[in-house]
Amino acid sequence: MNYDWKNITNTYSGYTQSLCPNGGNMTFKLATIAVYMLGFFFIVFLCNFLHILLRRFSQPRIISECLVGLFLSNLPVIRRRTSGEGIQNTLQYIVEVAMVLHMFVVGLEVDPNIFLEIHLPEAKVAYTGVLTTFVMAALITPFLTVPIGTNAPFNLCLSIIISGTASPLLTRLITDLKIGKSDIGRFVVSAGVHTDLVSTLLICIGFVIFDPVRAFVYRTVGSIITMVSLLVIEMVLAAKLTPLIMNWVNRENPEGKPMKCSHLVLAVAYVVMVCSFPPIVSNYDKVLSAFLAGVFMPREGRIAKMMISKVNYFFSAIFYPLFFFWVGTEAQLNSFEAGKLGTWAKLIFVFLIATAGKVLGSWVSGVMLGFHWQDSIATGLLLNIKGHFHVYLAIMSSKMMLSSTSTSIGMVFATFLTIIYAPMVVANIIQRARKRSPTQRMALQWLAQSHELRVLLCMHGPQNISSVANFVGISRGPVDPGLLVYLTDMVELTDRIATTLAHTQGVDTVTVTDPTVVEMREEITNGINAYLNEDGDGITVKRMLALSTLNSMHQDVCILAEDLMVTLIILPFHKQQEIGGRLNMGHSGFRHVNRKVLRHAPCSVGILVDRGLGATLISRSTISLHAAVIFIGGKDDREALAYAGRVARHPGVKLTVIRFLLEATGDSMSSIITIAKSNTTEHLEEMKVDDECFADFYDRHVAGGQVAYMEKYLVNSGQTFSTLRSLEGQYGLFIVGRGGRVNSILTVGMNDWEECPELGPIGDILSASDFSTTASVLVIQQHSLKGELDGLQDEFSIM
Repeated sequence: MNYDWKNITNTYSGYTQSLCPNGGNMTFKLATIAVYMLGFFFIVFLCNFLHILLRRFSQPRIISECLVGLFLSNLPVIRRRTSGEGIQNTLQYIVEVAMVLHMFVVGLEVDPNIFLEIHLPEAKVAYTGVLTTFVMAALITPFLTVPIGTNAPFNLCLSIIISGTASPLLTRLITDLKIGKSDIGRFVVSAGVHTDLVSTLLICIGFVIFDPVRAFVYRTVGSIITMVSLLVIEMVLAAKLTPLIMNWVNRENPEGKPMKCSHLVLAVAYVVMVCSFPPIVSNYDKVLSAFLAGVFMPREGRIAKMMISKVNYFFSAIFYPLFFFWVGTEAQLNSFEAGKLGTWAKLIFVFLIATAGKVLGSWVSGVMLGFHWQDSIATGLLLNIKGHFHVYLAIMSSKMMLSSTSTSIGMVFATFLTIIYAPMVVANIIQRARKRSPTQRMALQWLAQSHELRVLLCMHGPQNISSVANFVGISRGPVDPGLLVYLTDMVELTDRIATTLAHTQGVDTVTVTDPTVVEMREEITNGINAYLNEDGDGITVKRMLALSTLNSMHQDVCILAEDLMVTLIILPFHKQQEIGGRLNMGHSGFRHVNRKVLRHAPCSVGILVDRGLGATLISRSTISLHAAVIFIGGKDDREALAYAGRVARHPGVKLTVIRFLLEATGDSMSSIITIAKSNTTEHLEEMKVDDECFADFYDRHVAGGQVAYMEKYLVNSGQTFSTLRSLEGQYGLFIVGRGGRVNSILTVGMNDWEECPELGPIGDILSASDFSTTASVLVIQQHSLKGELDGLQDEFSIM
């Protein structure tokens, strides 16, 4: 049979083209999309890389995002790829939708009852700053010819924008710079929320009166009445109907259970309907409409918390780098008229008006409220920070032909300048606070007997429950004044946990809704409560949470310790005991946390190496734990001795004090050198303090027979090591000082072969893997006044 292959081929080709008439075009579009996606990932990579470089200068992420976005979008090769109408429209749609979400979340995070707090100092500072800045801007901006032509309504709107504050950016910046929990940090954040709210509301009112699309002409009375009516309906729906719908959704979807898709769709659709009602019917601005809806909607409930967390994560991970790329495509840097003096005058004067107005307002209100002038100026400078919304408005003024592209670029640069100096202001605040740092030593040795002992007791998880319970029991001391324990869970902040955080009132208040964390905390609470119900006389336990990344967790621990005025921080050792009795390799992240806490703690610190303390059932009727305190000398050993005085009061613990003393025998040259080394002035003074401290302990506890006493006369560190090894198997708990000894001959050279320097030479030997598997070790470091001054963190009072 003969086939006409030519006709068959032509028929097949025609059939294929009929099925896929645009096959080649579709392939090209997919390839183009892939290129754009790779470009976006490259932008995000560059932003993160530049942020790492600028982190040493404490610059916030927005600086790196702005630099990368403006630079890349103005490269000729990239501008040719993104100059098409389709790309420009796509970027415009993405930015508009994202700004709607941004302003909705900004409004949602604001408490509408904030206007009931106008009597507070932060509200007075905020409103005074807005007023002074607005007056200065309204008087000066007409001479700067910012708009195209004469436009008084535009100048009034510009004055309001200059008077505002980017409260989300300010809050994040204050928190990242580690003053979020200080009095001035909380004050500035609260004042920033007041400023942002009132300035944005004034912009919302101005949009009702003036039409920016038609060069800020006055709207007709009918148009104003229509807009006001629709906005009132929107606010009533948001304030009255929304709680009913959201409460129903929250009841149907309790915390800890997956959200039903139908309920989630219903809630989101309702929010979209409320936000889009005025823009669709009366052409009101959709961004401002979303802000008003967010302000009047309730912030409580699972839906609101989820929207805030998801949108904020989307912004930080995806939108902000893309936003500044869009800014660069709209504001071409070659349009910036750098050669004209008027261009620089507009930029500099806009920045100076905003800065001087805020500083003047903060200073005037600060004088009336009795604030220090330096605090007032710092507050004004921080309240001057502008953010994404202000950049968006600057670009939109150029797109609507209200101002030139060069002027809009100048306003973007002015916004950039309000952010870049913030780290220097914060550094000055911390420097002044460090000079006012308290000089009280928070240590057991200096704790008056009439004062209760406050301990910040940290835990990694439920595996520490039994050892913590026994530690609390033996540390109780006398029932009056008793022991106050702040039981703190050290939880590493991961991306998964971060998405479950629900922010409540204030900059430093969050609720963790992650099921794993919630279950772990409940298990710990139940375990400790069970112990307290059996034997909790004189013990008060309060629950705390240190939620942070491992790099900054030491700051949270130190902040808690200083805020709660504790005398002692107890940290679990980073290694855990395995079934065979040996310690595992441990968590290196928590090891670094312990080291940083030792350097920066505002009080004494103890590290507990648990090797059987939790497995011991300590009774109050019979001796069930043999403990020993090693005393060589120095401030840390004196602190360990002070803690041992509390342990000595427990009827179920038999405590033995072992004092290592220097013995120089014979008339050999080595003995003479040994004596000479130990007779320095500093060493003699330290020995005198040691003798006084030990004599006091001896009279209190040893003389009465409650505590056993042993003396070991040694010559060098080699004998110290062998003596410590001889104690293996005799005691279930060793209490030792970390170091702090003045040229002690009995420990010289032992630091050279330490496996864990954070435990000190004695603690390192006692916790070694080849030592007893049933001997727990508590290593204590006494609070150093110098360490407190050098380790000032973000919990302080300066105003």
